[in-house]
Formats: sequence, C-alpha cells, structure tokens
Amino acid sequence: MDTLDQLAAARLVPVVVLDDAADAAPLAAALVAGGLPVAEVTFRTAAAPDAIRAMSERGDLLVGAGTVLTAAQVDQAVAAGASYVVSPGLSRAVVERCQEHGVLALPGAVTATEIQAALELGLTTVKFFPAGTSGGPKAIAALAAPFGGVGFVPTGGVSAANLHEYLDVPAVVAVGGSWMVGKDLVRAGDFATVTRLTAEAVALTRR
Repeated sequence: MDTLDQLAAARLVPVVVLDDAADAAPLAAALVAGGLPVAEVTFRTAAAPDAIRAMSERGDLLVGAGTVLTAAQVDQAVAAGASYVVSPGLSRAVVERCQEHGVLALPGAVTATEIQAALELGLTTVKFFPAGTSGGPKAIAALAAPFGGVGFVPTGGVSAANLHEYLDVPAVVAVGGSWMVGKDLVRAGDFATVTRLTAEAVALTRR
C-alpha cells in the first residue's frame, strides 16, 4: 500500500506534540500496542526531527511530519524518516519540495479556492484544518460535491464524540486527532493510558 492507502486503512491519525524526543519510542510502542501504527509528529517543537527518527526506525509505524511550514522543514522531516508531510495551509514551496522527495504532501485547505490550488499542484487529498471552526462535516460534504475526486483529512476539533460525523462523510479519507496522545499523558509517562485510549479510538472507527 502507498502512504495514502495506509492512512485510509488506519482511518485515524494521532497528532503528536513532543517536548522531549526521549518520549517518542515509548509513545510509538503505545500506539502500536493500541492497534494504531501511525503518527503525525508536529514541528511545533525542536524535538520533532529526533522524535520522527526514533519512531520511524521501528519499521512498523507510518510516521509523518505535521505543522511543516517551509521547504527546509520538509528536508528535515524526510531526512528523519517521515513518509508524509502535513501543513496547516497550502504552500507551493512545501508541496513542490515534497514532490521532489517523493513523499505525500497533505496541505491544509478549507475553501474552494484553496482546494482548486491544491489540484493545480497535482494533489488529490488535502488536510481540512481547522475542521471544527471551518464548518465541520457539513462543510466537507458541501465541498466534496464540486470536487468529486478530492479526499479530505479533517483535523482540529475532532474528538471521540464527533469522530463518526466525520468518518460518515464519504470524501473523508481519515481524521486527525490528539485526544489519545495528550501532552499531559506523555509528560507523565502514562503510556498505558495512551494505549487504552488508542484501542478505544480504533474500536470507534470500526463501528
């Protein structure tokens, strides 16, 4: 399976913010144990490249880089082992650098104009961010009508409570969420709870 197929099979992407790269290995183990071998590690902290490297070296986890804003960060992410790159908005420089590296780019797009711009860059799937404040599932369904071949990965405001509202939209490939990998849990080293919440989330996606 290619990267997009793997994301679609997972249906849910844990969005991870790590302050300390030492937490990456136990977090990766917790996600795999919970039945969700995928993670998006955001470039919101300096620990991101080392965390991506630690997770990707396992070999049984699909690791992406999130909050990627520049072409230089794409280079860092790919060098660390990221298989896909997620951006909050649509940047031609970021998308084209991803294409040069041969990795999937998932730029943020919430308007028809942004989606059309993504299509012009050769993309078929976009991140819908911030989903909760941009109209949620109804907005995605409305945009999917004129953009029939476009897939969406909504992130931002997705929770266990509304997960199915998003997954029920046919154009939604997968959703991004962070409730199972909360920073407080990671800081406390409570990876058993991460595993439990992950397993519960996976069960929700299969109902």
